[in-house]
Amino acid sequence: MNFKNKDYKFKIVLSVGDESGIGPEIILKALGSDEIPNNINFILVGSKKNLQTTYKHLKSLGLKNLANPNNLQICDLEISSSTSKSKSNYGDSSFYYLTKAIEIVKQSPNSALVTGPICKKSWSLSGHYFSGQTEVLAKSCGVKNVGMLFTAKSPITGWRFNTLLATTHIALCEVPKKLTQKLIHSKLDLFKDFCNTYIDKPTFKVAGLNPHAGEEGILGNEEKDWLNDALITWSEKNEDIKLSGPLSPDSCWNSSAKAWRDKNAERHDGILAMYHDQGLIPMKVIALNYSVNTTIGLPFIRTSPDHGTGFDIAGKGIAQSQSMIEAIKAAIEMTKNSTLLDTH
Repeated sequence: MNFKNKDYKFKIVLSVGDESGIGPEIILKALGSDEIPNNINFILVGSKKNLQTTYKHLKSLGLKNLANPNNLQICDLEISSSTSKSKSNYGDSSFYYLTKAIEIVKQSPNSALVTGPICKKSWSLSGHYFSGQTEVLAKSCGVKNVGMLFTAKSPITGWRFNTLLATTHIALCEVPKKLTQKLIHSKLDLFKDFCNTYIDKPTFKVAGLNPHAGEEGILGNEEKDWLNDALITWSEKNEDIKLSGPLSPDSCWNSSAKAWRDKNAERHDGILAMYHDQGLIPMKVIALNYSVNTTIGLPFIRTSPDHGTGFDIAGKGIAQSQSMIEAIKAAIEMTKNSTLLDTH
């Protein structure tokens, strides 16, 4: 199937992820939801047979409002033996679904990528040694400076809640070794470019690395030794941005919780977290199922639901699809508001 054509209708290319998890289920639920615009051209990348089997199984459980795979455009890839159900097999398939989806997006003007959840261990067992989909995207696009941004739009206030990670999928003990002034500046640059697509003068906060942001060296030296200076020098070059920090991580997201639920609360446009769980815990607690993972710095928009494969509930028909719905909606909104429109 040749996807390089002159049809400029907006496209969402959707890789189904690990088919032994909840990916196929949440995709069929999301595409059957009335929250998704009906003028979007969806291209699914995965096994059509698996999607059909999932659809029939979910219907047998009494589920309604499901997209029928027979009515969807599917780039049908049967990567591995249909009789094998090993983690390695599923890992191999999900990896190639992703790489094919990236290829299609690169060929398709006015398109965005939405990815289903994958299992990193299964990738490793199948010989694909990446710590996540973000790293595959960066390599495939030849981009060194990408950012893992978690974003959510409050259904209560309409405020968009953004948390960017300075470091991503690395062990906690490696975080202080990876953090540098250069890294912080590069992430803030990415953050500014992203937020400038919908606001002229964004307001940022930066969380400290240590408890109480080091408390002047009593609880850690990183803030005192270099992080304070890094934020000052970046601010001097970006006077249009209101930047505060480093702030004590235990209270940095308090204002986010207020802005999420109160239309009159003071708002900010983004928080830079120093490491994965520091940013993800408040993000998931505040936004719940509305949180979306997006990769910024790519030549196209990529989003993903903010959860994993859900192996423990796969096949039960109980997986929530709100985060996948939000991932699709965010991909549409971000691309249409972005300078990336018409550029690839």
